[in-house]
Amino acid sequence: MASFEADINQRIWQVVAAIPRGRVSTYGEIARRAGMPGAARRAGAALKALHGQTRIPWHRVLNASGRISLPPGSSAALTQRQRLEDEGVAFKPNGSVDMKQFAWDSEV
Repeated sequence: MASFEADINQRIWQVVAAIPRGRVSTYGEIARRAGMPGAARRAGAALKALHGQTRIPWHRVLNASGRISLPPGSSAALTQRQRLEDEGVAFKPNGSVDMKQFAWDSEV
């Protein structure tokens, strides 16, 4: 991985690491806070690059609709939902999270 790519990943991972327990954010918001507005897909790519035993709370990042972006029913999607529920994040019947209630709103 090029040094530039590694630096971008580090910026994104630092933002994600700051999301408090029981709060969520979106890929777009993570990109914005990392200094790359409009780069939601790049934020997703950085999270995909994390190793399996990471302590970075990747599970706290959802899509713009407040939904898990992983394939429905996949092991990773089930893990993400379980981790969020364990932190007190509730899902609506349609599978989304109430972003007004659970979004991370800290100033960065």
